[in-house]
Amino acid sequence: MTSRKIELSVRNHDRDLAGMTYVYPVLSRRAGGVSVGVNLNPNNACNWHCVYCQVPNLVRGAAPPIDLARLEMELDGFLAALVIGDWLLRNAPEGAREVRDIALSGNGEPTSAAAFPEVVELIHRLRQKYGLTRVPLRLITNGSLLGRERVRAGIARMGEIGGEVWFKIDAGRPEDIERINGVRMPVARVVRNLAACAQLCPTWVQTCVFRWDGVGPDAQALAAYLDVLERAGCQRLRGVMLYGVARPSMQPEAPRVSPVSVAELEAVAEAIRKKGLTVTVSP
Repeated sequence: MTSRKIELSVRNHDRDLAGMTYVYPVLSRRAGGVSVGVNLNPNNACNWHCVYCQVPNLVRGAAPPIDLARLEMELDGFLAALVIGDWLLRNAPEGAREVRDIALSGNGEPTSAAAFPEVVELIHRLRQKYGLTRVPLRLITNGSLLGRERVRAGIARMGEIGGEVWFKIDAGRPEDIERINGVRMPVARVVRNLAACAQLCPTWVQTCVFRWDGVGPDAQALAAYLDVLERAGCQRLRGVMLYGVARPSMQPEAPRVSPVSVAELEAVAEAIRKKGLTVTVSP
């Protein structure tokens, strides 16, 4: 692991920041501190194409075969630097020198990795080694692969070890899902996958709200989105994390994507709260 000084910022989530293949640190505004990222998609491949995605050179596809030995070496060394060394003091800003989570995220859909369940076990073993069992393991996912047995097994294991899932839902109508996430997916499948995930592991919905060609979500789009949450079972969910576009999209659609105001985000949050859900807002 590189010993050079790293300037952590909520506006810079460069996966190559620490010079490793799989492990990277970020300052996460949603987690509220330093997040240790585990990137299972170093090939920049994802089965979705979200218009606001900050991954450069994004391609369609799945995660490559994971070198578990290399991943363990990188994560072991980095956790040692965090827990035993002075990495946080040297690289994290004052007030954010705390490890808030280990996050399976990165440059694509992490559950597309064939070794996803094995990666969950590997991370848990190192959490135990460094006394970090109270630091949650989080999976940031589009939830589209819940139909696969290995994916469900990995998520169920996360539920057993105190992990949680951040499940992406940006829209509730097929045409909006296709426009925003670049996939054709029946809404019924989204509902089914979200409900299944929430039964296996504590689950938050994460939703990006933005303007498209200068126009924010309308009342019909919001109603369809709320309907997805209701059909999946609001009582099963931990809550919803609303966020805006704090960093520029690296996709061809970037010129069409722009931020909404804090007031607009709060209006969406209030509509969700009326369904009995906890909502956090990150402009």
